[in-house]
Amino acid sequence: MSSSTRLDNAYKNAKVIPFDEGSKFIFFSDCHRGDNSFADDFANNRNIYFHALNHYYREGFSYIELGDGDELWENISFDSIFEAHKNVYQLLRRFHLENRLHMLWGNHDMVYRDPAYVDENLSHYFEPIDGSDKELFEGITYHEAVVLKHSETGQEIFCVHGHQADWWNYVCWRIGRFLVRVLWKPLQVVGIADPTSPAKNYKELIRIEKRIKRWILKNGLLITMAGHTHRPRFPEPGQIPFFNDGSCVHPRSITGIELENGQLSLIKWHIDTKPDGTLQIVRVLLEGPEKLRDYINY
Repeated sequence: MSSSTRLDNAYKNAKVIPFDEGSKFIFFSDCHRGDNSFADDFANNRNIYFHALNHYYREGFSYIELGDGDELWENISFDSIFEAHKNVYQLLRRFHLENRLHMLWGNHDMVYRDPAYVDENLSHYFEPIDGSDKELFEGITYHEAVVLKHSETGQEIFCVHGHQADWWNYVCWRIGRFLVRVLWKPLQVVGIADPTSPAKNYKELIRIEKRIKRWILKNGLLITMAGHTHRPRFPEPGQIPFFNDGSCVHPRSITGIELENGQLSLIKWHIDTKPDGTLQIVRVLLEGPEKLRDYINY
């Protein structure tokens, strides 16, 4: 099966989410939430991410996670990840209870494509303080892709992780998971990067992006939002509409894409210093805003 066919299937089976000019979405991906060990890249940005997530919850945004939210290659189970970042999941649960949470699976959390696995591991958690089971993401469904469809214009945004264009990480993900657990996780502590990861292999990153762009051209310049490569992409109107929200594991910062008032913006959250020397978490606009209607589907 080719990368084009895998993307075709993801689009064909995507969940459709209607939206309008008043809708607000934040797209994050590649959080790689781990167990707070030396190999947990998310731990460095946890406070930045939690602050940003609080902001989007208060402002009424819906949250779309474009895959690789949980690091289930390095970690065997979700339990250790949940205990390490419990406050994050409790905040995500508030999005879920208000139907503002949409989760996709990527290659590092591809086990979530199995509804039985999701139900068993994410529906409840054990609270040792009172020895009881408590609800977490009861009834949640992970998707391979979602399509945002404008209720008036019919314009679509195809949201997918992007590993569909990466044969190794889609077809051979179990082998990749095994190698990460037994080989690359121990080597990560001494600075040796996994060469199979497109985020750390520039040539592979470029090949994956080219495959996705070819698919977009084949499908009438369909606006496509992805992650996987960790490289933020924000095209101008008139260019191939391939967007990438980056990741939440950049050094000392996270990136994402906002959709608000019918406009798209690439943003970064990071720690900055005030004139008096105290630290603050700030939001920085990197690209945009650009009107969604200016990205015309032909």
